[in-house]
Amino acid sequence: MFEGIDDPLSSVVTLLKPAVSISKMVEAGGQWQVERHDLASPFYCAIVEGVCRVEVTGRKPVTLAAGDFVLIPDLHGFIMTSEVSPEPKGRGQPLEIGPGRVRLGPADAPVNMRALVGHCRFETLARDLLVSLLPEMIHVSGHDRLMALVPAIHEETRADRPGRALILERLLEVLLIEALRSGPALDMPPGLLRGLSHPQLAAALRRIHLDAGGAISVTRLAKDAGMSRSGFFEKFRKEIGRAPMEYVTDWRMAIAKTLLRQGRLSNTEIAQRVGYGSASAFGMAFIRHQGLSPGVFAGKRGR
Repeated sequence: MFEGIDDPLSSVVTLLKPAVSISKMVEAGGQWQVERHDLASPFYCAIVEGVCRVEVTGRKPVTLAAGDFVLIPDLHGFIMTSEVSPEPKGRGQPLEIGPGRVRLGPADAPVNMRALVGHCRFETLARDLLVSLLPEMIHVSGHDRLMALVPAIHEETRADRPGRALILERLLEVLLIEALRSGPALDMPPGLLRGLSHPQLAAALRRIHLDAGGAISVTRLAKDAGMSRSGFFEKFRKEIGRAPMEYVTDWRMAIAKTLLRQGRLSNTEIAQRVGYGSASAFGMAFIRHQGLSPGVFAGKRGR
């Protein structure tokens, strides 16, 4: 399933298995505000027309204008308002005005902001680990390809055509990759994108993601990176946010959890796929990492 994908970003997004849950066109006029604090989902927003302000829990407010795109891989709460926030008594409630269309603000105010908003879900059981490799927020301006992908997702979500689920999965994968690779990686906190911005670390990351079942060591990765072992170790930990072999183990376990959930391979076969010499060695590593055995984990598959 994962062999041959030597691009770390593509392999992470593929393993996340994104799926659309909500896609809607938001139209707003006058002064308005919408606030949610009961979320736990990836979120994206493309401003088609006008201006608004978005404040994500724990972050400073951001003003978005037409042509701006925002991706938040792990959204828990946000406030979205008109450029001038309304008084509390004038906030009102979102109004559904049609399939996939929401109106915000006074009904008699002309529409001056339109945005395509989407929530999706990551169906992998390794969601928390994989999301931890990504930045908290991506904000991109004037990216035509991203702005074209969001309407395509919205249209496909609203339609009931053959192949809809597969097309949406592929469109979301492209959207995520395009957004993640469009941000200023060097300005991001430690994580996968920041590591990939360094050619030497990128070579080591490709080794890990291409051949999770191979004989991987810090010495081998340092050689791929063309660095001394100690220099590589410190650089990797600084830019990625975890030690090299900790990252290797995390990635192997993410793959193992997916394979266990699928239920098609034996523990011995999974052990070979993720770099362990035997089912027992894999089982002990899995217990250390997850706190339960592969068999117990696999047994929870349908629950």
